[in-house]
Amino acid sequence: MAAGRAGGHRPDLPEVTSCARAIASGRAAAEHGRMRQMLKVLLQPLTVAGLLTILTVGHSLRFAPSADRPLAGMLLAAFLLLFAVLQMLPDTRRRTRNATLLAMPPFALALNALSFQVGASQVLLVIWVACTFTAWTPRVAIGAALLVNALFYLLLFRAGFEDPLSMVLINMGFQSLAAICVHYARSAEDSRDALARVNADLLATRALLDDSARDAERLRVARELHDVAGHKLTAMRLNLRALAAEPALAGHPQVALAERLSAELLADIRQVVQSLRDDRGLDLATALRALAVPFPRPALRLAIAPDVRVTDPAVAETVLRLAQEALTNAARHAGAGQVWLHIDNGEGQLRVDIHDDGQCGERVCEGNGIAGMRERLATLRGTLDIGRTAAGGMRLQARLPG
Repeated sequence: MAAGRAGGHRPDLPEVTSCARAIASGRAAAEHGRMRQMLKVLLQPLTVAGLLTILTVGHSLRFAPSADRPLAGMLLAAFLLLFAVLQMLPDTRRRTRNATLLAMPPFALALNALSFQVGASQVLLVIWVACTFTAWTPRVAIGAALLVNALFYLLLFRAGFEDPLSMVLINMGFQSLAAICVHYARSAEDSRDALARVNADLLATRALLDDSARDAERLRVARELHDVAGHKLTAMRLNLRALAAEPALAGHPQVALAERLSAELLADIRQVVQSLRDDRGLDLATALRALAVPFPRPALRLAIAPDVRVTDPAVAETVLRLAQEALTNAARHAGAGQVWLHIDNGEGQLRVDIHDDGQCGERVCEGNGIAGMRERLATLRGTLDIGRTAAGGMRLQARLPG
């Protein structure tokens, strides 16, 4: 029920496609507007269900005593506001999300103090438990639910209910059902996200392999033209020259024309062979955009200098992994909206500069992802520098031998 979680499938994660044209143009990674993203979050199935349930509880307040309605309405409005805020908070705002979740039970339990509002408290607690399973681990969520239900039991006991334990146990049954549904929905989404990332990784790798195969085929055709057609044309030119040297054919216009055309054809073939042999490098742009397909947030802003030529598949693979890790870190830890990736040549090196507009800590903690980056670069005798931008985002600067 939280943003990006347990809503059937994540609305901010597009379907991965193998359409090369869409990947090359980067349309799959277009940035969503804030209002559009807000609507998508609010229209998630479980979010809509939670909002409708809270509004239904509000409708039932008309049966409460007149003296209790204003306070009950304010308590329910506060719970509704916290619920809405929770849906809009990104996963990276963990402290704010935790504080919001901790603030919700007191408003639900406070309704219990009002006459006829025990049922309202029970319904709101079911919604709250479902929210905890979208934000916390199952162990933490279960512990929090047990603690809140214990408080609910004490409130019912002190209010003089005949069988408070049965009421709490029945309510815990509904809470368990909601928690199980959310847990499995979240697990399905995690699996779907992982599959999307793996699929995008395969698309990026396939793009490099296809480009490498095209280069190999181009070189094969160039060799065939040079070794077969070029050899035979050279032999034909020699024979035409020999014929032109014969006294009977000396100065014959057709022989001279044939010799001149053979010379021009041989020059044209040599030019075609040279063009085929020109090293254009691997198509990094298409591969990087394919890799960024599952990352609509952050959006990838790619700039590759015209003179960049990457011919070594190992170097291309390293650049892909750098971009992949940067996108993952920006999405999970920095809450970034955009990532800028610039590749150029300088001082005999291939320079890869990546930075985002997120917020990282003053001290960058290097986890397994960054350690893997350094290991890949060290294998190619490259270096990696990590720092923060002036706005607080993360900056990665990798240098590889040119």
